[in-house]
Amino acid sequence: MTSASNALGGVFQLTADRQVSRVGFGAMQLAGPGVLGPPADREKAVQVLRRAVELGIDHIDTSDFYGPWVVNELIAEALRPYGDGLALATKIGAYRDHEGGWLPLNHPDALRAQVHDNLRRLRVETLDLVYLRHTVDRGISLADQLGALAELREQGLVRGIGLSNVSVEQFEEARQHVEIAAVQNLYNVVNRTSAELLAKTAEAGAAFVPFFPLGSGFADSRAREDEVLRGIAERHGATQAQVSLAWLLRRSENVLLIPGTSSPAHLEENTAAATVELSDADVEALNALVADGETLEEAH
Repeated sequence: MTSASNALGGVFQLTADRQVSRVGFGAMQLAGPGVLGPPADREKAVQVLRRAVELGIDHIDTSDFYGPWVVNELIAEALRPYGDGLALATKIGAYRDHEGGWLPLNHPDALRAQVHDNLRRLRVETLDLVYLRHTVDRGISLADQLGALAELREQGLVRGIGLSNVSVEQFEEARQHVEIAAVQNLYNVVNRTSAELLAKTAEAGAAFVPFFPLGSGFADSRAREDEVLRGIAERHGATQAQVSLAWLLRRSENVLLIPGTSSPAHLEENTAAATVELSDADVEALNALVADGETLEEAH
């Protein structure tokens, strides 16, 4: 294990031939407001991507949804030629309408086309990880959708297959058809509704990638939660965001973080969360804020 990977929370075996550090980067916020259009400062967005790689980050999460297309094109502009150790993960199964809505697009033929679109805009021959953003469609089975991705994997266009926004039951169903490398679901210090799914992925050896990993624990939560986070942060000379991220790394060894930002300063702050060494008492206090399977609101 390299010193860079140690500083980024250690490593995880994402696919058979790809290890990644446990702290990555989520590129969604590099698009314009509402994840639509170009960034206000394109050079700054490019700077953030390049700085991420300089910090040792080797796992970037993106999608053609973002912009749409803007973020993938930014990544190619900023980082090509890609280093051998850089893993690019993307999501398919949806599209953006003219008002910015997120609409399902999950027919197997559409999924194949989306993979090829991501390959073209990222300017790569193979995608390291492709998440299926799952939506229930009575006319299209999960098996058929995953079958399309399995074909692309056999063709060498995809290394790993993931799922996003799924239930425990859907995860178990998917595993009957293909090997699942990772699951990306909502989970953070104030929202534990995916706790059972996190445990299932750990048992299966799949990565669990929380989206919105910072939740609202340091923005709009109630006084008790703010007090606990603030107290732990002050003891460690850290920010509340760093404490929230450090808690996720302690939660399970299969958790991979992809905090996003359009700010170089916040990028460095988020990345440094892996160096925050929470005590057992800190972890217990954070665990007690919300029970597994609950959100902050349900806990009150």
